[in-house]
Amino acid sequence: MDQIDRAVQVLRRDGLVVYPTETVYGLGADALSEDAVMRVYEAKNRPVGKPISVAVSDMEMLETIAEVDDLAREFIERFLPGPVTVILPARSCLPRILTGGTGLIGIRWPDNEIAIEIIARLDAPITSTSANISDDVAPTRPDEVSVPHDYLIDGGKLPGTPSTVVDLSARRILRRGAEWEAVEEFLGRIR
Repeated sequence: MDQIDRAVQVLRRDGLVVYPTETVYGLGADALSEDAVMRVYEAKNRPVGKPISVAVSDMEMLETIAEVDDLAREFIERFLPGPVTVILPARSCLPRILTGGTGLIGIRWPDNEIAIEIIARLDAPITSTSANISDDVAPTRPDEVSVPHDYLIDGGKLPGTPSTVVDLSARRILRRGAEWEAVEEFLGRIR
């Protein structure tokens, strides 16, 4: 069994997997399982009610969990996969706890082969939050991971620049990170 199959096996049992992305190490759980999502909140010591983003492996999966209008589609085609989190209206298949009661979900489509393969083999979105206790520094190396987890895939040293978070409905950047200038330019053209 390879490490991706092992990670998927852990995720199918509501376990927590630390995985590499093109930014930092993420803490993954089956995003369709409320029990698994609760384990992420507990592991990170994150207040329930604070939303957690999810990661997808392709456009079909993204459209299954979020409403995608023409503007969102144009944005996604331009920036994803990549180091950007896009906030969209969530569909009812996602546990409400992920949205923090907002009805919106942050979505990552990581530009990392390991992350994509885990999600594709699981055939479900996984949580996409950094593998650290809330408000601590996000880990760029496996030895910096500070949260309890069941399995870790070592992807070496990662760049460490967080994703840019953009709320398309408000047409604004909520967190500047990787590629924020290009995102700002895109938003400026559609205002």
